[in-house]
Amino acid sequence: MKSNLHPTSYRPVVFSDDTAGFSFLTQSTAKADDTVKWEDGNEYPLVKIHVSSASHPFFTGEEKIIDTEGRVDRFKARAAAAQERKMQLANKAKKAKATAAKKDKADE
Repeated sequence: MKSNLHPTSYRPVVFSDDTAGFSFLTQSTAKADDTVKWEDGNEYPLVKIHVSSASHPFFTGEEKIIDTEGRVDRFKARAAAAQERKMQLANKAKKAKATAAKKDKADE
């Protein structure tokens, strides 16, 4: 086995899930640029996370969409635009069919 493979620089770090308003203090080697004052009065490095046990659907029992980059909104907008285009094409086809029927009736 390789020696000195695992990190040894563990230190207390606060992980914060801003969407759920949940934070916890644990030992980690994660790099952090921010710091936060914890409940014990000490200041610790802060790592912000998007999903934790307080916001993950497996643990909460409810479905919640966490959209940090606007993907859901873009998808919904594309789906709405596609539906609108489909309706426009259907209306255009109906008008063309009605016009053709009037023309055929006038030719008789």
